[in-house]
Amino acid sequence: MRLKTLALATMMAMLTTGVAHAQDVFEKTNIKVDKLHGSVAMLTGMGGNIGVSAGEDGILIIDDQFAPLAEKIAKALDGMGDKPVKYLVNTHYHGDHTGSNAYFTEVKSSTIFAHDNVRTRLAADEKVSASALPVVTYAEGITFHFNNDTIKVMHLPAGHTDSDSVIWFEQANVMHAGDLFFEGLFPYIDLDGGGTIAGYIANVKQLISMVNDDTQIIPGHGKLSSKTDYELVLKMLTETADFVKSKKAMGVSLPDLISAGLDKKWQAWSWEFINEEKWISTLYKGQ
Repeated sequence: MRLKTLALATMMAMLTTGVAHAQDVFEKTNIKVDKLHGSVAMLTGMGGNIGVSAGEDGILIIDDQFAPLAEKIAKALDGMGDKPVKYLVNTHYHGDHTGSNAYFTEVKSSTIFAHDNVRTRLAADEKVSASALPVVTYAEGITFHFNNDTIKVMHLPAGHTDSDSVIWFEQANVMHAGDLFFEGLFPYIDLDGGGTIAGYIANVKQLISMVNDDTQIIPGHGKLSSKTDYELVLKMLTETADFVKSKKAMGVSLPDLISAGLDKKWQAWSWEFINEEKWISTLYKGQ
């Protein structure tokens, strides 16, 4: 069964069913650890998938889901060795990827790295504490030489947001694609956060060109994936974007296009937060 839950859906649940219900969801969430190539692992729970490098040099994590899950995440990391969580990389600024930032800086003394725009956007949110802000930021990227691997953090042009980074574990042959990869789901493209349809598709094409058939790809949301899985995402993106763009050029209104819908083969990609109607609306408004 495909993963049909995204942390943003949990945020919506907090608004529609109450904070108590959302807290119950967090309490029932378990953090699952999957060992990948080399020193790399993938943690899943509620929110963006977490990438981990754990070894003699310590622990580096990529994203950290929601604040109520911080201690559960830390406990899962404790099971990967007695080394400290030295570094934390945010793939972008959304709360389902940065929610535990403050915990890791205050409790674990971790150093947060992210693109310049992650800090800018988080700092503009009065609900985000100063301890949750990245202290090392970059414009293009940064490289870690850590746990016998070369870990390249690369900023890509505006796609999911204007703050996206992708992490490439060179020796392990693992990529953490952040929210430039929603496995088997219509993606959330944050148009208000600097995201663009054309940029998202271009970035996906670039990332696919970097991987091979043996690469393990950690998507922002969904199961551990392969190049083939990512290519299917690209097929969906290009076909649906071209379809909506052509209909818009012909003068078809957004309500009429939503009523007509997409090809039936894409129905299974609809989920709670980005259903077919919302995906069509994003494509229509963003092109």
